[in-house]
Amino acid sequence: LGRHCWPMEKTTVLITGCSSGIGLGLAARLAADAARRFKVYATMRNLAKGERLLERLGGCCPETLEVLQLDVTDPRSLAAAAQRVQGQRLDVLVCNAGVGLMGPLEACSDQAMKTVFDVNLFGAIRTIQAFLPAMKRRKAGRIIVSSSIGGLQGGTPSTPRHGGAVGKGTRCSGFGSAPGLPFNSVYCASKFALEGLCESLAIVLRPFNVHLTLVECGPVKTSFLANLQHPDPEELQ
Repeated sequence: LGRHCWPMEKTTVLITGCSSGIGLGLAARLAADAARRFKVYATMRNLAKGERLLERLGGCCPETLEVLQLDVTDPRSLAAAAQRVQGQRLDVLVCNAGVGLMGPLEACSDQAMKTVFDVNLFGAIRTIQAFLPAMKRRKAGRIIVSSSIGGLQGGTPSTPRHGGAVGKGTRCSGFGSAPGLPFNSVYCASKFALEGLCESLAIVLRPFNVHLTLVECGPVKTSFLANLQHPDPEELQ
């Protein structure tokens, strides 16, 4: 009998916030894997921006990439995306969608601040809520959450900060907390909240063999700064 080569089962990955930046780069990298080890669901609020991802890949890659509409602030959009991947084994969920707000705190409107938290914190919560039940039933999965050094830099160099257990390992921040990021108070607050959410959630997911990883990014060359929200100039007068 000849030797049979069985096709390797792909790792299924769903990523939010793929219209630009880290999400776009990660989706492109995985979908272009030479060994075709990944099936990527690249999601974004505005599907018209999906052209950037396809251009990066040089065209459609139906075997390794599917672009889906997903707005993390819209429960109906999340439900539709979850329905689309229902029945498939989702191995990795990447909560990457995020938005920034820069400016003096007194000039930031309630609506702008609510938007930051609605995307950065509650958007991640909604996304995890939509896809976590299937991972728990299967007792397998990985959740990766894009946080920021803005979720760490809020104290002074002498302020102790005790890291929690996240994913398979333990991140110990110890006494290394750095000074805060000026004019990013609301953004940092949303990321601090995200850190607390994940450090608590990681513990209760362990018995289900679902691992949670926080990625605390520093400065990355993306369009994030160009997409920042800014206070109303009239509030600065």
